[in-house]
Amino acid sequence: MKIVSVVGARPQFVKLAPIDKAMRAAGVEHVIVHTGQHYDPMLSDVFFDDLGIAAPDVHLGVGSGSHGVQTGSMLSALDGVFDAQQPDWVLVYGDTNSTVAAALSAVKMHLPVAHLEAGLRSFNRRMPEEHNRVLTDHAADLLLAPTKVAVDHLAAEGLAERTVLVGDVMTDVLYEVRDELAGRASSLVSELGVAPGGHYVATIHRAENTDDPARLAEIAGALASLDKPVVLLAHPRVVAKAAAHGIPLTEGSLISHGPLAYPDLIAAVMHSAGVVTDSGGLQKEAFLLRVPCTTVRTETEWVETVDLGWNVLAGTRAEIAAGVTRPRPADTAAAPYGDGRAAQRVVAELAAR
Repeated sequence: MKIVSVVGARPQFVKLAPIDKAMRAAGVEHVIVHTGQHYDPMLSDVFFDDLGIAAPDVHLGVGSGSHGVQTGSMLSALDGVFDAQQPDWVLVYGDTNSTVAAALSAVKMHLPVAHLEAGLRSFNRRMPEEHNRVLTDHAADLLLAPTKVAVDHLAAEGLAERTVLVGDVMTDVLYEVRDELAGRASSLVSELGVAPGGHYVATIHRAENTDDPARLAEIAGALASLDKPVVLLAHPRVVAKAAAHGIPLTEGSLISHGPLAYPDLIAAVMHSAGVVTDSGGLQKEAFLLRVPCTTVRTETEWVETVDLGWNVLAGTRAEIAAGVTRPRPADTAAAPYGDGRAAQRVVAELAAR
């Protein structure tokens, strides 16, 4: 059996790690195609090394661009890749432009498509990711859902027959990295001289929070006024936007820092007092590590984290402050994101079909 995985952005590399490991263990021919959607080495190449993923077999080098330009470039390049590879399955991940481009290219070539992390919905049609995930789910032949909530969303859209609940592959890699880090100090704590448990970790990257200067200034001001140091792991694009509009990212409690390799990110979160983010993945990782999270969005796909009290949604400066300083949530043994063996189920499903 030959499976082509198409990835291109940081969260997809994390999901790819346990899948690649399970593929190799099962003796599957696994071809990795990297679109180059994220091309900064800290956001791309280093992830393959840190997570033990085989080097990409094909690198398209698409780079940045508008949604239309980027997706069109991927479509043009992927047609030739799929024609050359003729895989039994094309496996797409998450909700990026790489996801929808690979799905569209494959279905038009009559190649079976499986969508990993199917069924997530924010119900916010302003988000490009929402369009990507809905289009991909309706095009794909097999929908690999991470949660019962995702299964229910797909059933409501008439897609139940294509849906299988496998669990969340990010749980697989998170548990593995967490166990490897047990007893080790955070490099971020050592570098910045902050106390373990005496700082917050923040990431802000979504367009609705960064493209409007007033909105970005409000969020930065909220973080700067918190009661503990806040380490903002800032993407180069966010740093450039802040600089262009004179918005300080190192002021008061706020400390700007470059993105971290995945193990260092998990270590930083494990040793923090809480997380502030608009990232889908980090909300879930904080929950799995039982670290309180405040999400700077009006909705979340990971509703289980909110229902269980480990995540709150915040928009204004006051809401961010209230969320971050709220009492620690009640402990829970709930495991809505699976048992850490989702990747094995994914490979088994693909082989069975």
